[in-house]
Amino acid sequence: MKAVFSALQLGHAPERFLSGGTIVPYPESPARARALLEGARQAGAEICAAKRFDDSIYRTIHVKGYVDFLRSAFGRWQEVKGAGPELMPSLRPTFPPLIQNDYVLAQAGRFLMDFSCAITAKTWGSAEASAMTAVTAADMVLKGAPHAYALCRPPGHHAYGNRAAGFCYLNNSALAAQHLRSAHERVAILDVDVHHGNGTQAIFYRRSDVMTVSIHADPATYYPFYWGAEAEQGEGEGHGYNLNLPLPQGSGDDAWLAALDRALEAIHAFSPTVLVLALGLDAHEADPLKGGAVTQGGFAKIAAAIAGLSLPTVIVQEGGYLTEHLPNNLAMFLTSFEGAHAISERVKGNT
Repeated sequence: MKAVFSALQLGHAPERFLSGGTIVPYPESPARARALLEGARQAGAEICAAKRFDDSIYRTIHVKGYVDFLRSAFGRWQEVKGAGPELMPSLRPTFPPLIQNDYVLAQAGRFLMDFSCAITAKTWGSAEASAMTAVTAADMVLKGAPHAYALCRPPGHHAYGNRAAGFCYLNNSALAAQHLRSAHERVAILDVDVHHGNGTQAIFYRRSDVMTVSIHADPATYYPFYWGAEAEQGEGEGHGYNLNLPLPQGSGDDAWLAALDRALEAIHAFSPTVLVLALGLDAHEADPLKGGAVTQGGFAKIAAAIAGLSLPTVIVQEGGYLTEHLPNNLAMFLTSFEGAHAISERVKGNT
């Protein structure tokens, strides 16, 4: 398997994060990427550099004003007297604003949804490299690779078309899916991160050409709280093309595999010709965010079941936070996926 990575992703390193009313060290750290890179190597992946695509690719998913803000915000912030090393707004409009205010703090309030998305001197460079990593992997699949792994950091599935959220700035999975649309009429996105992929859902919620399916901890008690219910099925042309499968927080292998059966059945009925797998490893039993209780063996079974779809697949890294198990979890997932995919292809070739 080919694994795409850019070392520029290591630059983004905020120091603090507000969690449960407490300021804690930022969990979405560069060390995550190093651990994941170790896991990809354990799986025998060929590490490839991300390529550079034209900036216009962002506008297939994100509005121009939002991308312009991400690119310019830190420099503008540093021009403000007394500015600190990280940009984070203290006010967010909860009602439609009555004036258009382009001051950097006012824009930050509009474009940064929660306290996980600080902007530092190297945030844009890392977010851009992460997006290019996902698109490079998608491009490999467009050119004939059966699958490719995009080691994306920061992650992307909470990012909306016009705002950052949940450690996510650019929606890597959505960008990969849109790039695949250049050659595929129907694309499925399967998100197995322990958090609901609310940004991805919103981006495709009114579309019938990209189906979004998410298995995640129930938002009744878990981030992102306001999105991810099973009743959310899409709107307009997109009705019936969004499927949420929330699970009780702390669910283990059996519950995840049962939900996956439903997810794969829905994807099979949609008949896509390519898959984007938004891979979160944060459902693991030892993950510090404590949303799931999936074992390493459980990840192997999840990978094998998804590979059974026998679809060209772009695997985009989402969550999965720092523990001693993180490299092994990824290695187990990639190894199991590749092995099961090879078996599936042989079976298909003999029928």
